[in-house]
Amino acid sequence: MSDAVGFLRTLAEAENKTGTAKWPAAAALWTRVVELNPVIGYYWVRLAEARYEVEDFAGAIAAYQQAESTGVWSRAALNVEDLHPESVETVFPAEIAYRIATCRLRSGDTAGAITDLRRAISLGLRDLDRPRADEHWQPVCADPAVRELLGIIDTDGMTRDEGWRADLAFFAREVKRRAYAPFASVPEQDFDATVARLAEDAPNLSDFQILAGLLRLLRPLGDGHAFAIPDQSKPGLGLPVKFFMFTEGLFVTAATDAHREAIGAQVMSIDGRPVDDMLAALEPLISRDNDQQVRWIGPELLRWTPLLHALGLTGEPDQATLGLRHGAESPTTVTIKAVEVGPHDYPSVAPPPMPTRPRPAGWISLPDTVDAPMPLYLRNCDVPYWFEFLPDSRAVYFQFNGVADQPRESLADFSARLFTFIDNHDVTKLIIDLRWNGGGNTFLVQPLLHRLIGCTKINQPGCLYVIIGRGTFSAAQNTTTAIERETNAIFVGEPSGSRPNFIGETIPFQLPYSKTLVNVADLYWETSWPFDHRPWVAPELYAPPTFDSYSRNEDPALDAILSSREHLAGW
Repeated sequence: MSDAVGFLRTLAEAENKTGTAKWPAAAALWTRVVELNPVIGYYWVRLAEARYEVEDFAGAIAAYQQAESTGVWSRAALNVEDLHPESVETVFPAEIAYRIATCRLRSGDTAGAITDLRRAISLGLRDLDRPRADEHWQPVCADPAVRELLGIIDTDGMTRDEGWRADLAFFAREVKRRAYAPFASVPEQDFDATVARLAEDAPNLSDFQILAGLLRLLRPLGDGHAFAIPDQSKPGLGLPVKFFMFTEGLFVTAATDAHREAIGAQVMSIDGRPVDDMLAALEPLISRDNDQQVRWIGPELLRWTPLLHALGLTGEPDQATLGLRHGAESPTTVTIKAVEVGPHDYPSVAPPPMPTRPRPAGWISLPDTVDAPMPLYLRNCDVPYWFEFLPDSRAVYFQFNGVADQPRESLADFSARLFTFIDNHDVTKLIIDLRWNGGGNTFLVQPLLHRLIGCTKINQPGCLYVIIGRGTFSAAQNTTTAIERETNAIFVGEPSGSRPNFIGETIPFQLPYSKTLVNVADLYWETSWPFDHRPWVAPELYAPPTFDSYSRNEDPALDAILSSREHLAGW
């Protein structure tokens, strides 16, 4: 038996013993694995985990230190068939430092544990709540130094002003600690001065005015994932109408039954202010990767009446008067009361993984009222992924709305089914629609990309089309960039909502007093080439959304593909 075969057998046995929690055997086998191959950090992590479980804490620390020196990255550690948060977190230096700290604590070295905890936090440890939930750390959490490190702040006896000032101090610390490039465009002293002014002015500011201040502080990070929203355990207020910015202007595209008369109207003003002025006032509060994201989020913020009132844009925090115009009719006004909305319908300052859909459940949307068939891109936009064969065009239309596995069919299994269908049928074109895809887990999309790259039937000029738009964001942007780099795809629609290379990750933390939820990204995704500084992926076939097409249940992007297919065959 060759050394290579012997190593692979030992590795498989070590993984098996770890998987079945047979820790003494696992520790022995992983010791042998790192003797045979000492240069892969993931193997050292596995050894450390096994030694920890048999309470060999000194041995675990030594193994984790070896992992730090070699770097913890392995295809095995990030197997997309068995992806879980712990395996991804293992990649981060902060996670290894935290595990070393826990080993020191378990061995009785409290001072050393606190030192390594401080190191883990300085390296960007994401979840500060973990020690609180760990029975071994709970006694140590009474130590004032540890409480300060973990941001454990007793707000029960604080006044409102004291509470907000504690929140602002914690916010500033976490932005500096977490953000990928916190002071790339604003010097640290300017950031600190702005935080100090906000804290000083807190007694004279409403909660939403302070929130607006937080949003302004996040804007210079250049992080389209950055946001701050109120306590999500409590319902907020939002207008029961949906706005969308078309090439012709801002229109009401959906509403609750009580406001059906507003559907299809162009919004000319809000509380007497021109809608363009309202959007311009909101622009400094919107973190973004590019201006497409402002077009996506700005209309959503117009629903957020407490924020509009805090900015002095409306007269009341719970209502707004819309100046509307239906076609050539004379303008009218309608006053709409805000209603309670939960976390899934909260007017957000950043697209969630499954962004707000054009046809909210239980509402009436404009396409529902049109005497024409519902276009494909609006039929099932709340379903993460699905496809349909268009026999007249010999095309498969695949709408991809969220990069996340579903209980009944994983994305990998769906990808296999999709390409099996393409292989077994008379398909000459694949159309991938990413317009509503706000992202998810980039790692999960790898099986789809591999299938797409390897499908010679489709991956050739004139046979693969990708529809993108302002809602194409985060993991969907990574998908778009990878498809652009590795295939012969023709892009259609409008520019994407993010950059080919961008700062992004959703790892929110909560401010202790107000319970405001804040997100700051700590990763830079370089999916394209390092010299690619474009603000977006742009379509070769420019077909932006128009109200004229929307009001007739037409799809300019799909129409552009189907009407141009002969001319694009040799693209």
